[in-house]
Amino acid sequence: MSALVSAIPILLLIVLMMGFKVSGYKSAIVTLVVTVLLALFAVPAMGIMPEKFADVSIYGITVWSVVEGLLKACFPIILIIICAIFSYNILCETKEIETIKTQFIQMTSDKGLLVLLLTWGLGGVLEGMAGFGTAVAIPAAILISLGFKPMFSAVICLVANTVAVGFGAVGLPATTLANQVAASGVASPEELCEVATFIILQLALMFYITPFLILMMTDRKKILKNITIALFVGTFSIIVQFCCAHFIGPETPAILGSVAAICAMLIYNKLFIKDENPADEVTVERKKFGLTKTLKAWSVYGLIIFFILISSKIVPPVNELLNSTLVTKFDLPVTGNAFKFGWLSNAGLMIFLGAVIGGLIQGLSFGKLLRLLAKTTLHLQKTVVTICCLVAMAMLMNNTGMTNDIAKGLVQLTGAVFPFFAPLIGSIGTFVTGSATNANILFGKLQATAAGDLGLVNQGTFFGVSGNETNWLAAANCAGSEGGKLLSPQSIAIATAACNMEGQDGDIMRKTMPFAIFWILMNGLMVFLGLHVF
Repeated sequence: MSALVSAIPILLLIVLMMGFKVSGYKSAIVTLVVTVLLALFAVPAMGIMPEKFADVSIYGITVWSVVEGLLKACFPIILIIICAIFSYNILCETKEIETIKTQFIQMTSDKGLLVLLLTWGLGGVLEGMAGFGTAVAIPAAILISLGFKPMFSAVICLVANTVAVGFGAVGLPATTLANQVAASGVASPEELCEVATFIILQLALMFYITPFLILMMTDRKKILKNITIALFVGTFSIIVQFCCAHFIGPETPAILGSVAAICAMLIYNKLFIKDENPADEVTVERKKFGLTKTLKAWSVYGLIIFFILISSKIVPPVNELLNSTLVTKFDLPVTGNAFKFGWLSNAGLMIFLGAVIGGLIQGLSFGKLLRLLAKTTLHLQKTVVTICCLVAMAMLMNNTGMTNDIAKGLVQLTGAVFPFFAPLIGSIGTFVTGSATNANILFGKLQATAAGDLGLVNQGTFFGVSGNETNWLAAANCAGSEGGKLLSPQSIAIATAACNMEGQDGDIMRKTMPFAIFWILMNGLMVFLGLHVF
């Protein structure tokens, strides 16, 4: 019963957005208010408060949990969203978006391959390097500029931004998970590689199914061609990502795997795609561009990728310097949690620098850029409210024990078949928090504990790869969290902002729901088969 009461905020949010078609920001405000009331009155009655808060005032926990959520919403999530949309608005202001979209169309005359390049290829690279919504916001904006409908652009970018999520932001979610389940609290390189490899194995089928779904959503008439491309691109992706995870660790699978996918698409296009007329939705005259014009048009996104890359773990000296300079860190009262934000190391700053320098290269004055940034920020005010409320709700549910109570209830309910439902717990964590990293923080240890309760503590072989059963079950949390991204109100809020669809959050959620359910079921099947069959 307590787990059901704890789930009220999640159920309410879904009902408001999908059932009553209430806009995202209004649904988020109402849900936050209800969560506060539950925290103040229901949580003490149910006795689910974490032990460390046993002698702490529930009012203090509630207030400071909301404050913690607001801080984490602004830094870095909202900062990244604003800067990502700002970068796109610069291209629109300078008209260089026309050059980019023309060049994308001229890469291939096949509409499906074009969309796959942007969502699965470019989106995967952005997710691997930055995460935090960049893989949805930037490709969705480009798709709209190419003539695709906003709803299509929003939904297909959310569908595409799944497999790469576990290794987003240079492997942060997978690394966090490995540290959560490691006996010492800090995973060894071998443990990091094992957990990363298990995540890839559990997602194996989705490396083929997701590109196929993207292609079918774009063009349903060419089924055989779509199957062929999905098999071709998926094979390149999974081989590279598996090798990266198994031999290097969680930092590079999404980045190098997405680059491999882009190469595979271009190879396929060169070998098999005939020069056809562009699709009806995309009508851009063919042009030739010189190197100078190309570099100028791509200066914004090129510099963004450059800054994100050099500030990531791929370049350790720079990464370590930025992570240790101008870092704001303090303990929050009552909750005992810490807030940390690196002013020089966050992806938002890298996007901002790339956007501003690129904008100057493209001919805008600094004053014009600041006015455009202010206009972008004002336009996203409803998105800001939505995300602030949702992250505050997530922190409140976490600190008061509601989120953990939901997971424990599911463990008790499922018993021996729990491995099949393990990805669902990860997806719930991502739905609530909007972050695969936070989902792993919330439930990574719980998955390991459940494995111990079920006696899954031995060495085994999973689809031909040896490893620990506990790590296999823990990896299911990260694999499942990626499916939760499809329904996460925070991710949907980013999509609505990028596609100028504020107020249509519920419509997007209804369209992504079938994909999310399918994803979670497929993950559950792979986890169960790997543990008990293969």
